[in-house]
Amino acid sequence: MLLVKGDKKVINAWAFYDWANSVYALVITTAIFPIFFDAVTDDNLQFFGVESNNMELYSYTISFSFLVVSILSPLLSGVADYAGNKKYFLKSFCLLGSVSTGLLYFFSQEYLELSLLIVVMASVGFWGSIVFYNAYLPEIAEPKDHDKVSAKGYAMGYIGSSILLIFILIAYMGLGMDIKWSFPIVGVWWFGFAQITYRKLPQGNPIQEKESGLLSKGFKELQKVWEEIKPQKRLKTYLLSFFVFSMGVQTVMQMATLFGIKEIDDMPDSGMIISILIIQFVAVGGSYLFSYLSSKLGNIKALGITLIIWIGICIAAYFTHKATEFYILAGVVGLVMGGVQSLSRSTYSKLLPQTKDTASYFSFYDVTEKIGVVIGTFAFGTIVGFTGSMRNSVFALLLFFVAGLLILAFIPREKVAKNG
Repeated sequence: MLLVKGDKKVINAWAFYDWANSVYALVITTAIFPIFFDAVTDDNLQFFGVESNNMELYSYTISFSFLVVSILSPLLSGVADYAGNKKYFLKSFCLLGSVSTGLLYFFSQEYLELSLLIVVMASVGFWGSIVFYNAYLPEIAEPKDHDKVSAKGYAMGYIGSSILLIFILIAYMGLGMDIKWSFPIVGVWWFGFAQITYRKLPQGNPIQEKESGLLSKGFKELQKVWEEIKPQKRLKTYLLSFFVFSMGVQTVMQMATLFGIKEIDDMPDSGMIISILIIQFVAVGGSYLFSYLSSKLGNIKALGITLIIWIGICIAAYFTHKATEFYILAGVVGLVMGGVQSLSRSTYSKLLPQTKDTASYFSFYDVTEKIGVVIGTFAFGTIVGFTGSMRNSVFALLLFFVAGLLILAFIPREKVAKNG
């Protein structure tokens, strides 16, 4: 079964994977696991005999997981394009991520190295599946619908993950469930609801018949994509801007909860969960708001607005000390978090040339993002290690947003066939 653009059933099935996997992004990346990690580990840890601050070590662990994904995705996406089996890799990374997430139940400082390996495997599974999930977008929707379809996926993810988080909190606070059970619950939710996506989503459109040497084909395809990108000034400049501002966006999202725990003076036990729920529900509206703005102003200008707001967030975070201030800041983060993610993906898909090599092109996109996150989280952890303050690290992130905004301003303004 080949992909046909505009099929509503396929689009809905594709968007539903956001419902399935976003529970990892919320519960594991943002809400529960960072708090759990801080609670079950000492401030200073021994990792393979080297002493490290626990927040610094957590940053490096996330950074390493993104490095792994940035190496794997170019290899596998080329294979997926040639063989027309994007769904196979989507399912494989989903299985790795959901099972590893469940295994976080056994996380222990006593077995720190093995426990952090499970953290890495869960992260690789999540972000690896996103490579192939994103690659479907230009194949299932017309360019004029990319913003709307992309926003729909993110909105479904924010809603679904919020529902599960509320359920977990009720079970934890009202029924006395051990918080560790939230990790296998997330794994089951992710894997279970992904089956709905698999039922309707085709394998993908193959470029040619399967043949031997697909691994080398994957590398050659990636090299071919780079050669095709180089003369395209709009796409190349956009990717550079995306690379730079991704260092800031994803690092803030990965480390926001730990910042609230460590740096906010009067944060109650339930305060971080309140902040996260604020972010989630505001982000639903933010996705659609910036999709609307892009239809009126264009994608580049709408993205520029989000980056200006992100710069303000970094400055405000440095001076934020009270829980009430943090809640307000969380609302602003939610507004632009959905917008910048949705617009980043749809803008790239609009700027792509006519091609069937969508997985390879989106591996470029994802590698760009992941290497940015590697640099961002590593820099974050390094600054924490040297200064002992996450506040300094967050303030430093504004440099990434400023640089990304400046590069965005240099994207050529000439019209393109897809009106990107």
